[in-house]
Amino acid sequence: MHERARRLAAIASLACAALAVGVPAAGAHVGERGATSKPPAATGLKRSLDRLVAAGAPGGVVLVREHGRTTRLAAGYADTRTKRQMRPSDRFRIGSVTKTFVATAILQLAGEGKLSLDDSVERWLPGEVPNGGAITVRQLLTMTSGIFDYLNDGDDTVLRRELAEPGIRWSPRDLVAIATAHAPRFAPGTTWSYSNTGYIVLGQIAEQADGRPIGDVLRNRVFEPAGLHATSFETDPRIGGAHAHGYDTLTGTALRDVSVLDQTWAWSAGAIVSTADDVARFYRALLGGRLLRRDLLATMETTVPMGGPTMRGYAYGAGIFTLPTPCGTAWGHTGSTPGYMASVLNSRDGARQVVLLTNAGEMALDHQTAGPAQRLLMAAYCG
Repeated sequence: MHERARRLAAIASLACAALAVGVPAAGAHVGERGATSKPPAATGLKRSLDRLVAAGAPGGVVLVREHGRTTRLAAGYADTRTKRQMRPSDRFRIGSVTKTFVATAILQLAGEGKLSLDDSVERWLPGEVPNGGAITVRQLLTMTSGIFDYLNDGDDTVLRRELAEPGIRWSPRDLVAIATAHAPRFAPGTTWSYSNTGYIVLGQIAEQADGRPIGDVLRNRVFEPAGLHATSFETDPRIGGAHAHGYDTLTGTALRDVSVLDQTWAWSAGAIVSTADDVARFYRALLGGRLLRRDLLATMETTVPMGGPTMRGYAYGAGIFTLPTPCGTAWGHTGSTPGYMASVLNSRDGARQVVLLTNAGEMALDHQTAGPAQRLLMAAYCG
């Protein structure tokens, strides 16, 4: 696939490339517990957030929590047309951060005996995925299944049609069919590769195992138990409630409002809408053991390496990843979807947290914003 198409598909698709945000400087000490971080001053964080906006992001929200104290800051515009200022409580699409929520529900179902992590895909979706008899639920969770990512389709089928037909609706089977028209990337369980398709398949399995739509599965199993009052699974084009408008260049060069865009293309790989506070609250509940039994949380945190030498220190578990920082290993996820980006970092126990949300997609952001974003994340997390 040509480079423009590859980049467009990856950016519009909750790309794993966003995981690279927050790489420490060469020689930084990294450990599981790491150095003790110093809580960053709010004035310094606000300056860093303002620099990110000045570098090109329409607006942003950052939340920092440590020792039970939470700092919430906002900068820029939630709506550039009306000049409405960004607020810390504004809702954002969070893209692939959705995967941690879906993995939590799948592990709960496994804990209740409604499915097994060693079940094959074929057991739940007969005939839908070639070689499904050799692919397990566990491999879908850890992205070691080898299933091709439907958003890397050489013809840019999904994104091209989304832009041409804003009202289009995709079924999960449509998305899986795009992926399975391509050969697998590797034999199941032999290596790692980011695949949104695996989490579409997990959404289908969750619906069958729990006997209800994935939105209901997530609401009843995750949102409500974690006390999330501003979080929802939304596949309709419009975002409900007070929200930040999302901006992107997509196929052009001018920044435009892309807030109204069908989300069935993302479905269980990335269709959750939330706030910085709710995202942080979810990860605290998860890492604190309030959503999963201890053995199931240990399963989630059992990781596999994510790549070659350039990804040293990065590993992926069941819907959660680790990355190195100057003050120790962080746990979390990132999301990149048209008009929005999200980065979430947590200490392993969830006591230290950073959530950064911006209302510009990765296509709209460039090297001028990458530096300010990285420095903001590291200053917020490590102090």
